[in-house]
Amino acid sequence: MASTDNGIPLDTAAIMSTVLEGILYGFSVLMFIGTIWTFTYKKRVRDVNRPIAAVATLLFVLSTVHMVVDIIRVEDGLVKYRDTFPGGPAAFFADVAQETFVVKTAIITMHTLLGDAVVIYRCYVVWQSFWVIILPCMMWCGIATFGTCMVYDFSQALTTSNAESVFTNETGRWIAAFISFTFATNLFSSGLLAYRIWVLERKVSTIRARKGIMPILRALVDAAILYSATTCSAIICFARSNNGLYVIGDLINPIISIAFYIVLIRIAINQNTQEFLSAVCVGTIEVERSTPPHLPTQTGYGQNDIPSWLTAQK
Repeated sequence: MASTDNGIPLDTAAIMSTVLEGILYGFSVLMFIGTIWTFTYKKRVRDVNRPIAAVATLLFVLSTVHMVVDIIRVEDGLVKYRDTFPGGPAAFFADVAQETFVVKTAIITMHTLLGDAVVIYRCYVVWQSFWVIILPCMMWCGIATFGTCMVYDFSQALTTSNAESVFTNETGRWIAAFISFTFATNLFSSGLLAYRIWVLERKVSTIRARKGIMPILRALVDAAILYSATTCSAIICFARSNNGLYVIGDLINPIISIAFYIVLIRIAINQNTQEFLSAVCVGTIEVERSTPPHLPTQTGYGQNDIPSWLTAQK
Protein backbone atom coordinates (compact mmCIF):
# COMPACT_ATOMS: atom_id res chain seq x y z
CA MET A 1 0.00 0.00 0.00
CA ALA A 2 1.13 3.50 -0.65
CA SER A 3 3.07 5.10 2.11
CA THR A 4 1.64 8.16 3.72
CA ASP A 5 5.16 9.58 4.18
CA ASN A 6 4.74 11.15 0.77
CA GLY A 7 1.65 13.06 1.79
CA ILE A 8 -1.96 12.02 1.44
CA PRO A 9 -2.72 8.40 0.42
CA LEU A 10 -3.26 8.01 -3.30
CA ASP A 11 -6.84 6.77 -3.01
CA THR A 12 -7.65 9.90 -0.99
CA ALA A 13 -5.76 12.02 -3.51
CA ALA A 14 -7.80 10.49 -6.34
CA ILE A 15 -11.09 11.44 -4.69
CA MET A 16 -9.88 14.91 -3.78
CA SER A 17 -8.48 15.65 -7.24
CA THR A 18 -11.65 14.47 -8.98
CA VAL A 19 -13.89 16.61 -6.77
CA LEU A 20 -11.71 19.71 -7.16
CA GLU A 21 -11.33 19.14 -10.87
CA GLY A 22 -15.10 18.79 -11.18
CA ILE A 23 -15.57 22.18 -9.51
CA LEU A 24 -13.01 23.87 -11.75
CA TYR A 25 -14.37 22.05 -14.79
CA GLY A 26 -17.87 23.38 -14.07
CA PHE A 27 -16.44 26.89 -13.81
CA SER A 28 -14.53 26.45 -17.08
CA VAL A 29 -17.71 25.25 -18.82
CA LEU A 30 -19.49 28.45 -17.79
CA MET A 31 -16.55 30.51 -19.03
CA PHE A 32 -16.48 28.55 -22.29
CA ILE A 33 -20.16 29.29 -22.84
CA GLY A 34 -19.50 32.94 -22.04
CA THR A 35 -16.56 33.04 -24.44
CA ILE A 36 -18.51 31.55 -27.33
CA TRP A 37 -21.48 33.80 -26.61
CA THR A 38 -19.43 37.00 -26.55
CA PHE A 39 -17.81 36.17 -29.89
CA THR A 40 -20.95 34.94 -31.66
CA TYR A 41 -23.80 37.03 -30.24
CA LYS A 42 -25.64 38.96 -32.97
CA LYS A 43 -23.04 37.97 -35.56
CA ARG A 44 -23.46 36.17 -38.84
CA VAL A 45 -21.69 32.86 -39.27
CA ARG A 46 -19.10 34.33 -41.61
CA ASP A 47 -18.37 37.09 -39.09
CA VAL A 48 -17.53 34.73 -36.24
CA ASN A 49 -13.86 34.66 -35.31
CA ARG A 50 -13.19 31.04 -36.21
CA PRO A 51 -9.65 30.73 -34.78
CA ILE A 52 -10.89 31.81 -31.36
CA ALA A 53 -13.90 29.49 -31.54
CA ALA A 54 -11.73 26.57 -32.65
CA VAL A 55 -9.14 26.96 -29.88
CA ALA A 56 -11.80 27.53 -27.20
CA THR A 57 -13.73 24.45 -28.35
CA LEU A 58 -10.62 22.28 -28.45
CA LEU A 59 -9.70 23.31 -24.91
CA PHE A 60 -13.23 22.49 -23.80
CA VAL A 61 -13.13 19.06 -25.47
CA LEU A 62 -9.78 18.18 -23.88
CA SER A 63 -11.02 19.26 -20.45
CA THR A 64 -14.18 17.21 -20.88
CA VAL A 65 -12.35 14.07 -21.98
CA HIS A 66 -9.92 14.42 -19.07
CA MET A 67 -12.82 14.79 -16.63
CA VAL A 68 -14.51 11.67 -18.01
CA VAL A 69 -11.29 9.64 -17.82
CA ASP A 70 -10.79 10.79 -14.22
CA ILE A 71 -14.26 9.61 -13.25
CA ILE A 72 -13.69 6.24 -14.92
CA ARG A 73 -10.33 5.90 -13.15
CA VAL A 74 -11.84 6.61 -9.74
CA GLU A 75 -14.64 4.12 -10.39
CA ASP A 76 -12.11 1.48 -11.46
CA GLY A 77 -9.85 1.98 -8.45
CA LEU A 78 -12.49 2.32 -5.74
CA VAL A 79 -15.21 0.01 -7.04
CA LYS A 80 -14.32 -2.25 -9.95
CA TYR A 81 -10.85 -3.41 -8.83
CA ARG A 82 -11.08 -2.52 -5.14
CA ASP A 83 -10.85 -6.12 -3.92
CA THR A 84 -8.99 -7.71 -6.83
CA PHE A 85 -6.06 -5.38 -7.53
CA PRO A 86 -2.91 -6.37 -5.57
CA GLY A 87 -2.35 -3.81 -2.84
CA GLY A 88 -5.81 -2.31 -2.99
CA PRO A 89 -6.98 1.07 -4.32
CA ALA A 90 -3.83 2.96 -3.25
CA ALA A 91 -1.67 0.58 -5.29
CA PHE A 92 -4.04 0.89 -8.26
CA PHE A 93 -3.70 4.68 -8.32
CA ALA A 94 0.08 4.37 -7.95
CA ASP A 95 0.29 2.16 -11.05
CA VAL A 96 1.42 4.46 -13.88
CA ALA A 97 0.95 1.66 -16.41
CA GLN A 98 -2.84 1.78 -16.02
CA GLU A 99 -4.51 2.71 -19.30
CA THR A 100 -6.52 5.50 -17.71
CA PHE A 101 -3.36 7.06 -16.25
CA VAL A 102 -1.59 6.96 -19.60
CA VAL A 103 -4.59 8.53 -21.35
CA LYS A 104 -4.79 11.25 -18.69
CA THR A 105 -1.11 12.05 -19.14
CA ALA A 106 -1.50 12.26 -22.92
CA ILE A 107 -4.44 14.67 -22.54
CA ILE A 108 -2.48 16.84 -20.11
CA THR A 109 0.40 16.96 -22.58
CA MET A 110 -1.85 18.03 -25.47
CA HIS A 111 -3.68 20.56 -23.32
CA THR A 112 -0.40 22.08 -22.12
CA LEU A 113 1.00 22.27 -25.64
CA LEU A 114 -2.13 24.02 -26.90
CA GLY A 115 -2.20 26.51 -24.04
CA ASP A 116 1.49 27.38 -24.37
CA ALA A 117 1.18 27.64 -28.16
CA VAL A 118 -1.57 30.25 -27.77
CA VAL A 119 0.58 32.30 -25.39
CA ILE A 120 3.57 32.13 -27.75
CA TYR A 121 1.42 33.14 -30.74
CA ARG A 122 0.04 36.11 -28.83
CA CYS A 123 3.62 37.09 -28.05
CA TYR A 124 4.52 36.98 -31.75
CA VAL A 125 1.44 38.98 -32.71
CA VAL A 126 2.27 41.81 -30.33
CA TRP A 127 6.01 41.93 -31.04
CA GLN A 128 5.73 41.18 -34.77
CA SER A 129 9.11 39.48 -34.71
CA PHE A 130 10.10 35.84 -35.04
CA TRP A 131 13.33 36.55 -33.17
CA VAL A 132 11.43 37.26 -29.98
CA ILE A 133 9.70 33.88 -29.95
CA ILE A 134 12.67 31.73 -30.96
CA LEU A 135 13.47 30.76 -27.37
CA PRO A 136 9.80 30.14 -26.40
CA CYS A 137 9.39 27.99 -29.53
CA MET A 138 12.46 25.94 -28.63
CA MET A 139 11.11 25.49 -25.12
CA TRP A 140 7.72 24.50 -26.56
CA CYS A 141 9.44 21.82 -28.66
CA GLY A 142 11.12 20.63 -25.48
CA ILE A 143 7.73 20.34 -23.78
CA ALA A 144 6.43 18.30 -26.71
CA THR A 145 9.47 16.01 -26.59
CA PHE A 146 9.43 15.49 -22.84
CA GLY A 147 5.66 15.02 -22.82
CA THR A 148 5.83 12.38 -25.54
CA CYS A 149 8.64 10.52 -23.76
CA MET A 150 6.71 10.74 -20.49
CA VAL A 151 3.58 9.20 -22.02
CA TYR A 152 5.63 6.49 -23.72
CA ASP A 153 7.49 5.61 -20.52
CA PHE A 154 4.23 5.32 -18.61
CA SER A 155 2.73 3.09 -21.28
CA GLN A 156 5.75 0.78 -21.09
CA ALA A 157 6.07 0.78 -17.30
CA LEU A 158 5.64 -2.40 -15.30
CA THR A 159 2.84 -2.68 -12.77
CA THR A 160 4.04 -1.49 -9.39
CA SER A 161 2.56 -1.11 -5.93
CA ASN A 162 5.07 1.59 -4.98
CA ALA A 163 3.51 5.03 -4.81
CA GLU A 164 6.92 6.63 -5.40
CA SER A 165 7.12 5.27 -8.94
CA VAL A 166 6.50 8.65 -10.59
CA PHE A 167 9.29 10.16 -8.50
CA THR A 168 12.00 7.66 -9.43
CA ASN A 169 14.78 8.45 -11.91
CA GLU A 170 13.29 6.15 -14.52
CA THR A 171 10.01 8.01 -14.96
CA GLY A 172 10.55 11.13 -12.90
CA ARG A 173 13.15 12.67 -15.22
CA TRP A 174 10.56 13.26 -17.93
CA ILE A 175 8.03 14.63 -15.45
CA ALA A 176 10.59 17.03 -13.98
CA ALA A 177 11.66 18.28 -17.40
CA PHE A 178 8.07 18.60 -18.63
CA ILE A 179 6.87 20.62 -15.64
CA SER A 180 9.96 22.81 -15.53
CA PHE A 181 9.83 23.68 -19.23
CA THR A 182 6.09 24.35 -19.00
CA PHE A 183 6.63 26.75 -16.11
CA ALA A 184 9.53 28.54 -17.82
CA THR A 185 7.79 28.81 -21.20
CA ASN A 186 4.59 30.27 -19.79
CA LEU A 187 6.40 32.69 -17.48
CA PHE A 188 8.81 33.90 -20.17
CA SER A 189 6.21 34.27 -22.94
CA SER A 190 3.66 35.92 -20.67
CA GLY A 191 6.34 38.29 -19.42
CA LEU A 192 7.28 39.31 -22.95
CA LEU A 193 3.62 39.76 -23.85
CA ALA A 194 2.77 41.85 -20.80
CA TYR A 195 5.88 44.01 -21.20
CA ARG A 196 5.12 44.77 -24.85
CA ILE A 197 1.52 45.75 -24.13
CA TRP A 198 2.72 47.92 -21.23
CA VAL A 199 5.18 49.69 -23.55
CA LEU A 200 2.42 50.27 -26.12
CA GLU A 201 0.17 51.67 -23.42
CA ARG A 202 2.84 54.16 -22.42
CA LYS A 203 3.31 55.27 -26.03
CA VAL A 204 -0.39 55.95 -26.50
CA SER A 205 -1.23 58.78 -24.15
CA THR A 206 -4.97 59.16 -24.72
CA ILE A 207 -7.46 58.19 -22.02
CA ARG A 208 -9.45 56.11 -24.51
CA ALA A 209 -6.50 53.89 -25.32
CA ARG A 210 -5.44 53.48 -21.70
CA LYS A 211 -8.89 52.35 -20.69
CA GLY A 212 -8.71 49.69 -23.39
CA ILE A 213 -5.20 48.35 -22.93
CA MET A 214 -4.83 48.21 -19.15
CA PRO A 215 -7.75 45.80 -18.55
CA ILE A 216 -6.33 43.30 -21.05
CA LEU A 217 -2.88 43.71 -19.50
CA ARG A 218 -4.30 42.90 -16.08
CA ALA A 219 -6.17 39.91 -17.52
CA LEU A 220 -3.00 38.59 -19.13
CA VAL A 221 -1.06 38.98 -15.89
CA ASP A 222 -3.82 37.30 -13.87
CA ALA A 223 -3.95 34.37 -16.30
CA ALA A 224 -0.15 34.01 -16.25
CA ILE A 225 -0.07 34.08 -12.43
CA LEU A 226 -2.84 31.48 -12.21
CA TYR A 227 -1.10 29.11 -14.62
CA SER A 228 2.40 29.72 -13.21
CA ALA A 229 1.26 29.21 -9.62
CA THR A 230 -0.19 25.83 -10.57
CA THR A 231 2.94 24.63 -12.35
CA CYS A 232 5.13 26.00 -9.55
CA SER A 233 3.08 23.99 -7.04
CA ALA A 234 3.61 20.90 -9.17
CA ILE A 235 7.37 21.51 -9.19
CA ILE A 236 7.42 21.83 -5.38
CA CYS A 237 5.38 18.65 -4.93
CA PHE A 238 7.65 16.75 -7.29
CA ALA A 239 10.83 18.02 -5.61
CA ARG A 240 9.49 16.85 -2.25
CA SER A 241 8.15 13.56 -3.70
CA ASN A 242 4.72 14.52 -2.41
CA ASN A 243 1.57 12.81 -3.62
CA GLY A 244 -0.02 16.22 -4.00
CA LEU A 245 1.49 16.10 -7.48
CA TYR A 246 -1.35 13.78 -8.50
CA VAL A 247 -3.90 16.36 -7.36
CA ILE A 248 -2.15 19.29 -9.05
CA GLY A 249 -1.79 17.25 -12.24
CA ASP A 250 -5.54 16.80 -12.48
CA LEU A 251 -6.22 20.48 -11.83
CA ILE A 252 -3.90 21.78 -14.54
CA ASN A 253 -6.31 20.99 -17.40
CA PRO A 254 -9.28 23.12 -16.30
CA ILE A 255 -6.91 25.86 -15.08
CA ILE A 256 -5.34 26.14 -18.54
CA SER A 257 -8.80 26.54 -20.07
CA ILE A 258 -9.87 29.08 -17.45
CA ALA A 259 -6.71 31.14 -18.00
CA PHE A 260 -7.43 31.20 -21.73
CA TYR A 261 -11.10 32.13 -21.30
CA ILE A 262 -10.26 34.93 -18.85
CA VAL A 263 -8.32 36.78 -21.53
CA LEU A 264 -10.88 36.19 -24.28
CA ILE A 265 -13.83 37.36 -22.20
CA ARG A 266 -11.91 40.46 -21.14
CA ILE A 267 -11.25 41.19 -24.81
CA ALA A 268 -14.85 40.68 -25.84
CA ILE A 269 -16.31 43.04 -23.25
CA ASN A 270 -13.79 45.76 -23.91
CA GLN A 271 -15.63 47.57 -26.68
CA ASN A 272 -13.56 50.73 -26.85
CA THR A 273 -10.46 49.08 -28.27
CA GLN A 274 -12.00 45.98 -29.78
CA GLU A 275 -9.87 45.84 -32.92
CA PHE A 276 -6.58 46.27 -31.11
CA LEU A 277 -7.37 43.72 -28.43
CA SER A 278 -8.57 41.17 -30.97
CA ALA A 279 -5.22 41.54 -32.70
CA VAL A 280 -3.44 40.84 -29.41
CA CYS A 281 -5.15 37.46 -29.23
CA VAL A 282 -5.51 36.15 -32.75
CA GLY A 283 -4.48 38.69 -35.35
CA THR A 284 -1.58 40.71 -36.62
CA ILE A 285 -0.95 44.35 -36.02
CA GLU A 286 1.60 46.94 -36.98
CA VAL A 287 2.52 48.26 -33.57
CA GLU A 288 5.04 50.79 -34.79
CA ARG A 289 2.93 52.51 -37.44
CA SER A 290 3.44 56.25 -37.36
CA THR A 291 0.56 58.70 -37.06
CA PRO A 292 -0.46 60.32 -40.39
CA PRO A 293 0.38 64.05 -40.53
CA HIS A 294 -3.21 64.99 -41.28
CA LEU A 295 -4.50 63.04 -38.24
CA PRO A 296 -2.40 64.35 -35.35
CA THR A 297 -4.92 63.30 -32.71
CA GLN A 298 -5.49 59.74 -33.91
CA THR A 299 -5.98 57.53 -30.83
CA GLY A 300 -6.59 53.99 -32.04
CA TYR A 301 -5.59 51.43 -34.58
CA GLY A 302 -7.40 51.25 -37.84
CA GLN A 303 -9.27 48.29 -39.14
CA ASN A 304 -6.75 48.07 -41.99
CA ASP A 305 -4.08 47.07 -39.47
CA ILE A 306 -5.89 43.78 -38.85
CA PRO A 307 -6.93 41.15 -41.39
CA SER A 308 -10.74 41.19 -41.58
CA TRP A 309 -10.99 37.40 -41.58
CA LEU A 310 -9.33 37.33 -38.15
CA THR A 311 -11.32 40.03 -36.45
CA ALA A 312 -14.78 39.84 -38.00
CA GLN A 313 -16.06 42.18 -35.34
CA LYS A 314 -19.20 44.19 -36.13
